[in-house]
Amino acid sequence: MDAPEAEESLSESRVGLTPRQARRIRIVLASVLMAAMALVLVVRLASRTSVLVVGVYGAALVLCGIVIELSRNGRTRLGSWLLGVGLAAALAADWLLLP
Repeated sequence: MDAPEAEESLSESRVGLTPRQARRIRIVLASVLMAAMALVLVVRLASRTSVLVVGVYGAALVLCGIVIELSRNGRTRLGSWLLGVGLAAALAADWLLLP
């Protein structure tokens, strides 16, 4: 009779997000960041029109779309790493390459 109690204690001690919740959070986060990148692209194009600006922020927008698709397909960890590294690279390229 100890087995049901052990199963209950394991399920109670497990705290965290379900896979479905994690996917939804990543999708919402990537969508919000996509909107923010689009807004930054518009602001940067208003101040200076450049193909490099479009390239950097266009790549960031594509990256956000890829992360949304990865999250929909259950690859949330890969999507999280890709989103973090990719957006950091886009911001670094903005700081280093764009005057």
